[in-house]
Amino acid sequence: MALIYLSCAWLAGIFLGSKFNLPPALISIGLAPLPLFFFARQHRKLLILTSLCLFTLLGGAFYSPPTLPTNDEGYLQPEWVYSLRNHLSRTIAEVLPEPQASLAQGIVLGIRGNIPSSVKTDFINTGTAHILAISGQNLSIVAGMLLSLFIWLLGKRHYLYIWLSLSIIWFYVLLTGVHPPVVRGAIMASLFLAAELLGRQRSAITALAFAAAVMVGISPRVLWDASFQMSFVATAGLIFVYPLIQSAGRKTVGATLGEGGIAVSIANLIIDNFSVSLGATLAVWPLIAYYFHIISWAAPVATFFALPVLPGIIVTGALAGVLGLIALPVAWGIGWCAWFFLSYLLLVVKVFAAIPFIEGIQVDTIIIWVYYSALMLFIWLCSNKDRMAKVTDWLKSGIDKSSSLFSRMPKKWVVTPLLVVAILVSVTVATLPDDNLHISFLDVGQGDAILIQRGSQQILVDGGPSPQAVVLALGKAMPFWDRTIDLVVLTHPHIDHVTGLVEVLNRYRVEQVLYPDLEYESPLYDEWLGLLREQDIEYTLAQSGQEIDFSSGVTLEVLNPPKPLLTGTESDVDNNGVVLRLKMGRVSFLFTADIMREAEFELIARRANLTSTVLKVAHHGSATSTSKEFLAVVNPRLAVISVGQGNPFGHPSGEVMDRLEEKLGQENIYRTDKNGTIDFITDGERLWVRVEK
Repeated sequence: MALIYLSCAWLAGIFLGSKFNLPPALISIGLAPLPLFFFARQHRKLLILTSLCLFTLLGGAFYSPPTLPTNDEGYLQPEWVYSLRNHLSRTIAEVLPEPQASLAQGIVLGIRGNIPSSVKTDFINTGTAHILAISGQNLSIVAGMLLSLFIWLLGKRHYLYIWLSLSIIWFYVLLTGVHPPVVRGAIMASLFLAAELLGRQRSAITALAFAAAVMVGISPRVLWDASFQMSFVATAGLIFVYPLIQSAGRKTVGATLGEGGIAVSIANLIIDNFSVSLGATLAVWPLIAYYFHIISWAAPVATFFALPVLPGIIVTGALAGVLGLIALPVAWGIGWCAWFFLSYLLLVVKVFAAIPFIEGIQVDTIIIWVYYSALMLFIWLCSNKDRMAKVTDWLKSGIDKSSSLFSRMPKKWVVTPLLVVAILVSVTVATLPDDNLHISFLDVGQGDAILIQRGSQQILVDGGPSPQAVVLALGKAMPFWDRTIDLVVLTHPHIDHVTGLVEVLNRYRVEQVLYPDLEYESPLYDEWLGLLREQDIEYTLAQSGQEIDFSSGVTLEVLNPPKPLLTGTESDVDNNGVVLRLKMGRVSFLFTADIMREAEFELIARRANLTSTVLKVAHHGSATSTSKEFLAVVNPRLAVISVGQGNPFGHPSGEVMDRLEEKLGQENIYRTDKNGTIDFITDGERLWVRVEK
């Protein structure tokens, strides 16, 4: 206990020194209790401890700079760690679709910049944003759940469950870049595991206080760091609150289901996981409300449902990344398991995001102090009531449970993998392609991206202006297990068509590429060409007259660029873009890239086969395209405009919209800015349309 008192005195002194500039002579106060030695000899130890605490308090006050705290914290990251994270990040992107890939990068590697804003909002609104942040709360909860899981699977013999949990926690720290906040969180989580190893809760309290004092001694400003505070209180929640909830839950299970059997074992595992989640949440929610100004009523339940898959995400995500550096096909298999865990997590936060929450709340520090004081009083009352009896019952229950579980260990090792495999097989079967032709005009903003699918074959035409948008859209449109694109077509090298394709080449296995032979200077286009050479991807230079047999009964005809190329036009790059006509049975699609009137009239003049059921309107509906004559020759029944909402160009043009509405009617015109991703499905005779919003 002496070390706890001294550590608390040091922390209090650091805080006091930040507020007041105390005179050095004040250190003499530490000598005040010593004269009492002559009058209260029986209390010598108490007097010495009091004197030491005063010296420590004032020493901390003089050590702490009387300046306002800042959250800026520099760190030195070894180059090899930085390189490892980048390689693992790229591998995860290759083996997982979006948004699962960016979510895995955030949770496993701490790289959260690619997570879609809509996903981040769902996590914030459900009070589960701490899952995305590699914080002490995160690591403490993971440590507690790993402990429960490994005890359930392995029992408590030889303390293997603790060493495995510690190994995963510190491997996690390594993967995330050895940031000081993460290291502090790992230290806190390790203290909880060490206390379990020693079998002494008191040891954990002492170690927690001492570790906090050491961390603050190294960097006094860390006392005001949100990550440090959450690490500390989350670990304290696991030490003090978790055992109380766990004990009550297990007693309820015992009274309801009895003392033995597989049902009791599973129920206890659920109780343990829920106790970890609720214990940490009860300890840390005031700080979340204080720093992030949000309280979600669904947070404890959402956290309970979300957190059990967090260890699975960390383990499978890390394995997929590491194995991808060695054997990519093996990493794809592991990635399927990671996809299952990540998809489950996304589903949980999406469901609970619909529950009302309080946003913009301001929590005063007085409320925080009152809450933690009340919580400590409650813990003290619970801990002192029939304390020995509770400990005896808990130990007896733990020994009986460990023996029972150990005897059935083989079944448990089989049940969980079989359950995951069964779910993956079911999802795979549900996502198996049919025999229809699917054409998806992807919502990627102000640009073009069209995915054509039949069976297990895919063609991607352009990639839009955003790497994140196109991979996210592909993640939704393609089966999660399919990481191959048979043909990528770049219609022309402008940034609103090529930007996303650079990321596609990095993330997917591309079998072949088709693009026009145009002279165009652009760093992004140069990067695209460099990737083609680096990955040794087979490519073909597009020209009119080429025909691609995409699938049985499905043909893709290249109508543009002509040979020789058009010159002297308003934009030679646009007018020499790749124009494609896709046909299956009686249904056809015309993809017109960004061609202008000059190219339209050239196509009409050489009697190109333009008649089509669906027209992809050229150049995002610009007034430079979709002439009345061209529209008459194509004679479409439906039209699609790929355009970004609120774009600065005013696309689509009012003049073009008038022509389309006169020809087709407003109900037969689809726009990605209003309808989101637009899916056409055809069997060659009939045509169905499905919109995202």
